Amino acid sequence: MEVSELVLWIIIGSAAVTWIPRVLPLLVLSRIKLPEWGIRWLQHVPVAVMAALLAQELLLTDGRLSVADNAYKLLAALPALAVAVYTRSLFGTVIAGVLSLAALRLFF
Repeated sequence: MEVSELVLWIIIGSAAVTWIPRVLPLLVLSRIKLPEWGIRWLQHVPVAVMAALLAQELLLTDGRLSVADNAYKLLAALPALAVAVYTRSLFGTVIAGVLSLAALRLFF
C-alpha cells in the first residue's frame, strides 16, 4: 500500500500537534524548581478536571442543566462515590459505577 505525500505530512503534523503540548511542559518544568505554593496549586488540577467532567456528564443534557433527565445517572453515581470515598480505588469506583448504572437500567 502506498501512502501519498499529503497523507504522510498530515500524519507527521498530527503527531507533532499531539506530542508537543504533552512533552514540552514536561521538559520545561523538569528544569525549573516550582515554588511550594505552585506545587500545592497544581495538585488540585486533576481533581478540578475530574469534577468538571463528572458535572458535565451528570447534570447536563443537550448543553442545559437537566437533573430530571439524568436522575438514573445521579443515582448510579452515589454507590460509585461511596466506593471512591471509602476505598480510594479507581478500579473499584469504576466497577461500582458501571454495575450500579447497569442495574438501574436493567430494573428501571
